[in-house]
Amino acid sequence: MAAVTLPYGSWPSPIDAALAASLDGRPEYVGTVGAEVWWTEPRPEEAGRRTLVRRRPDGDAPEVTALPAPWNVRSRVTEYGGRPWAGTARPSGGPLVVFAHFDDQRLYAFEPDAPGGPDPRPLTPPSPGGGLRWADPVLRGAEVWCVLEESTGPTPTDVRRVLAAVPLDGSAARDRTRVRELTDGRHRFSTGPRLSPDGRRAAWIAWDHPRMPWDGTELKLAEITPDGRLEGTRTVLGGPEESVAQVDWTPGGALLAVSDRGGWWNPYRVEPEGGGAVNLCPREEEFGGPLWKPGLRWIAPLPDGLVAVLHGRGAPVLGVLDPDSGDLVDAAGPWTAWQPTLAVSGTRVYGVAASPRSAYEVVELDTATGHTRVVGAEGIDPVDPAYYPEPQTRTFPGPDDREIHAHVYPPHHPACRAAPEEAPPYVVWAHGGPTDHVPPVLDLHIAYFTSRGIGVVEVNYGGSTGYGRAYRERLSGQWGVVDVEDCAAVARALAAEGTADPDRLAIRGGSAGGWTAAASLAATGLYACAAVIYPVLDLVGFADETHDLESRYIDGLVGPPQTLAVRCRERSPLALADRITAPFVLLQGLEDPVCPPAQAERFLAALRGRPVPHAYVAFAGEGHGFRRAETMVRALEAELSLYAQVFGIERTDVPLLRLEP
Repeated sequence: MAAVTLPYGSWPSPIDAALAASLDGRPEYVGTVGAEVWWTEPRPEEAGRRTLVRRRPDGDAPEVTALPAPWNVRSRVTEYGGRPWAGTARPSGGPLVVFAHFDDQRLYAFEPDAPGGPDPRPLTPPSPGGGLRWADPVLRGAEVWCVLEESTGPTPTDVRRVLAAVPLDGSAARDRTRVRELTDGRHRFSTGPRLSPDGRRAAWIAWDHPRMPWDGTELKLAEITPDGRLEGTRTVLGGPEESVAQVDWTPGGALLAVSDRGGWWNPYRVEPEGGGAVNLCPREEEFGGPLWKPGLRWIAPLPDGLVAVLHGRGAPVLGVLDPDSGDLVDAAGPWTAWQPTLAVSGTRVYGVAASPRSAYEVVELDTATGHTRVVGAEGIDPVDPAYYPEPQTRTFPGPDDREIHAHVYPPHHPACRAAPEEAPPYVVWAHGGPTDHVPPVLDLHIAYFTSRGIGVVEVNYGGSTGYGRAYRERLSGQWGVVDVEDCAAVARALAAEGTADPDRLAIRGGSAGGWTAAASLAATGLYACAAVIYPVLDLVGFADETHDLESRYIDGLVGPPQTLAVRCRERSPLALADRITAPFVLLQGLEDPVCPPAQAERFLAALRGRPVPHAYVAFAGEGHGFRRAETMVRALEAELSLYAQVFGIERTDVPLLRLEP
């Protein structure tokens, strides 16, 4: 069939907002319970809850939802959460799983095969407002050991965190004193403990304000006494300028860690008695990443002494490392990006992976045979894959000759093209974090635009992870400068080479990416419009109002508290609102504890009376990151309507977003 010539942005597409929303999210927190593999999975159509999914080991049996609504397997520790469940296979009676329920933040025990019904039973006491939170659990005998976060006052920073032991008999559900605190709360942040195979030692990672976990963390080691206490706690790796991202034990009792002491997160064997650490695979590649949530896992030891690892530059891939020789063999298969969640059962490794042609799914690698296969959350093409974009991973020159990494998604449609003389509109996507990165994988939110003839470019600006410590430290003290400059450099390069229309460039981002989008409108005249999503808009306000984890993040990104007011006047979109003239849409969750709606409201107040076309769309019941299908539909359609109006595109398939000055 001959292609139809239509202007960019006006192409018809079978990928509507409802379809993109229905497939939003990915499996997370893979684990094994005996020979079974379990994971959490999103349900956007069920108010955004996450359920536990179980796959039995009997051949090709499909996965089953283990927990029906209203159970929502998600922790709120540090607001971003962390690993919310742990499980074990009992000699009789089947699996025992412990999980955190989002609605009340209590821990529950769940025995799906128990006679008399599998209803979960509470293990921890109720706490008004979720003042007690739990994450990153591990089962130990008659207890579950985990991180306990406790609110101690009215502000987000009135909080303490300790390692705690909760009895599995349910007695702590009625009596808080039955919870045993294992550490003294000396450190502000902590992962859950990792227990040695002989049960005699526990290792965990801790850090303190003003550092973030990618700045500097400490690997802690303690002896476990016969009565289940921790004693002799000491630091065996890490410090203020060394980030230890993960710790684990081999089945033989060796202590492994992922550290960036050499400038890249590499795997190390650590001597528990203080004899140092040996780099098992010294490469200028990342074998770890930013520890945004406790329980992330980039390495997983195997029973035969090998170690499954995620590694690479930019997007990580799965490999198997021989720690004695340093040999590293990558897994076969089409997957080009893996999430930091690995689990092991015998010779099998489980993870979550995606590619430019497939969304995230649960993948199994049998290290005995080298065979890989999808075992859960298998992607099913909801439309003809011919509508999917083809990303181009590129490096662009930036200011001061620095490299900028990006993924370019040109407009793509199997039956439409534009006139040869027309250049397409492009939207720059600035990722959140900002200490994070985006891989080139199938995302129907991107395909929603590219299949209509609007290009997308995702920019891993200076400060992004995946390219070594020096690259991510480009943003130190320069947030609102380097990120803005790098996004602009990529947009200008695309326009200069004829890939993008210089008069139809837009920028969008959520969270820290929302800051970059709004700051770009204030700092440059490059963009015709912007989509600003649950953003940071006010540096001083963010430092005062955000959650505890990021309350000192600004110190490294912008500068110490004594300079914050000056930097705020120089860079904050709120302070520079009078410089913004381009249209924008501001999308905000009304229950966002990270970027509270008060920031958006102050920003809009600063624009009042100025002729800047804009729309403010607020969503009740949404926090930081939209999870409900109906929210994502409205947000996507509002964004497309903005671009259509500003770029002069005729579309009748989305509601008109009313822009008011």
